[in-house]
Amino acid sequence: MIALTAAEVATATGGTLHPDADPGRLVSGPVVTDSREVVPGAVFVALPGEHVDGHDFAAGAVAAGAALVLASRELADDAGAPLPTVVVPDVTEALGLLAQDVLARLREAAVEPGGSGLRVVGITGSVGKTTTKDLLAQLCSAAGPTVAPVRSFNNEIGLPLTVLRADGRTRFLVLEMGASGPGHLTYLTRIAPPDVSVVLVVGQAHLGGFGGIEAVARAKAEIVDGLAPGGVAVLNADDLRVAAMAGRAPGDVVRFGSSTGADVRAVDVSVDRAGRATFTLVAPQGTATVRLRLVGEHHVHNALAAAAAGLAVGLALDEVAEGLSLADALSPHRMHVVERPDGVTVVDDSYNANPDSMRAALRALAVVAGRDRRSVAVLGEMRELGEGSGEAHDLIGRLAVRLNVKLLVVVGAGAHRIADGAQQEGSWGDEVAVVDTVDDAAALLDAELRPGDVVLVKSSYGAGLWRLGDHLTQGVSAA
Repeated sequence: MIALTAAEVATATGGTLHPDADPGRLVSGPVVTDSREVVPGAVFVALPGEHVDGHDFAAGAVAAGAALVLASRELADDAGAPLPTVVVPDVTEALGLLAQDVLARLREAAVEPGGSGLRVVGITGSVGKTTTKDLLAQLCSAAGPTVAPVRSFNNEIGLPLTVLRADGRTRFLVLEMGASGPGHLTYLTRIAPPDVSVVLVVGQAHLGGFGGIEAVARAKAEIVDGLAPGGVAVLNADDLRVAAMAGRAPGDVVRFGSSTGADVRAVDVSVDRAGRATFTLVAPQGTATVRLRLVGEHHVHNALAAAAAGLAVGLALDEVAEGLSLADALSPHRMHVVERPDGVTVVDDSYNANPDSMRAALRALAVVAGRDRRSVAVLGEMRELGEGSGEAHDLIGRLAVRLNVKLLVVVGAGAHRIADGAQQEGSWGDEVAVVDTVDDAAALLDAELRPGDVVLVKSSYGAGLWRLGDHLTQGVSAA
């Protein structure tokens, strides 16, 4: 974070500085919510939690060098000495206000002579946010200092923490913006109004929190409404609900997709036996060849979104094409491909799941396995789908059969309808196994897998199959 005084932090957050604290005390370190990450000069944000309360760790944070604590009450150490604290009504909201203030300062400095020319990109969508963020961050990093979220820091805590990592040198701030209900993106864009807003797709993720697909579309459109003045909307031309958001854009609109009317599109797409796509990138600036390292043809869509956003922030076409061809999957458990010494290929896509991403992952499994390798799909529950959850799981089971998945392992009671769908589609006997727990699945696979198998692991994060992904790939590097 840029250096601020304790008084400036109090003003930015609408808080009150503890009377015994020095208003001129300089905060020059990072903003953290975990006391174990404190370094000298840091701000420790004492967030309340379901299981632990950050206020209980404030004294330890100050002892480790934290210059200031953001808290909902005055605090003291074990000896009764007051801690340097800014007291606020709501710690989470104060964190957002601090990020909003810091970003406003950075924007002001960025346009001064010699400034960084900071550009802020916000990315949302029901599927593909993290992969697109990772791709765009790698494109931008080659052109200048870039800050992007670690993992999926895309909510009211993760986004401001990402913003607060930026400083006066930052040229690109790439932000992932998630929403599990109406108004969430309005809140996030108030903290960080994007210069470029990217909307990937309106899908079935988190339907339970919205009440229907049209409500999802309205919520995703909030990132377009929240654009900075004159900002650019980067929209998926292949999704009619996303394309319709063009009318809400305050400035230019760039469309990406396979449609002939898209400004940025892919032609001559081919996929090799490893599941990696090659295509010709077509844009107003010209054409270029892209060879993705990511596994799955569905990543062409994510690459087009990253390309359109990269061009919108001023990158050259050749920079974009080269960057996409060099980019790797950065976030764990997202189409993470591992070739084990025993000849088993593991495709770990267990971080999250919804019907769209589940279908894409199963198709990628079919391509990688081909006709000469056994395909194994280990699938868990897709959560937060609302009333249509049962049917959605049933359809995934049916698709697995149509894609000729040789062994389907269904994990957990919430995913049982996947097995039902597979059996209704014509799969029976040893082709479908149903287990209760991740440990049961691990035991089954340890006994069942043989050289040449290709194994997909996929579920929502809360279903816990990421632990199975770790088990299957332990001690082996990605392909």
